[in-house]
Amino acid sequence: MKRLAATALCGSLLLGSSTVARADQPGPDWMPMEQVKTKVLQSGYSQVTELEADDGRWEGEGIKNGKRMEFHADPKTGVIVSEKLDD
Repeated sequence: MKRLAATALCGSLLLGSSTVARADQPGPDWMPMEQVKTKVLQSGYSQVTELEADDGRWEGEGIKNGKRMEFHADPKTGVIVSEKLDD
């Protein structure tokens, strides 16, 4: 009986984690990654070093005015909605 309960628990944990992983994928109505990179570069960044879908938005890192920055961009427009120095 304990073996069955452990197997069920492991299965539910695996299903739960796969749902979380899928949540960090661009949505069907999101601006494509390459277009977001172009928008970020047009907004003053000289380089985009990282860009990924995270928590319902584009999240990335890059160089702006010679400093490493972290930024969040709107998923549909690619407009930067927040940015800060990368620690």
